[in-house]
Amino acid sequence: MRTLNYTSFRNELASSMDSVIEDHQPIVVTRGSEKKAVVVMSLDDFKSYQETAHLMSSINNYNRLDQSIKELESGNSIQKELIEE
Repeated sequence: MRTLNYTSFRNELASSMDSVIEDHQPIVVTRGSEKKAVVVMSLDDFKSYQETAHLMSSINNYNRLDQSIKELESGNSIQKELIEE
């Protein structure tokens, strides 16, 4: 994760925003200290983060997803065709 101070980020705003969107890598922008830092990330990445946090917020949902991943990785899965409407 790249870190820029406030002045550098402001001077490189357009290219920094392009980089965050294209590379899917957030930028930490500091203002004097780590306590006054913010993270800049793309909207798509933020939405993905929110969705993941939501899915993992329920222990039952977490366990179900974890079990599904284990079954898939062990080869214990079946492939089905999607129904087109």
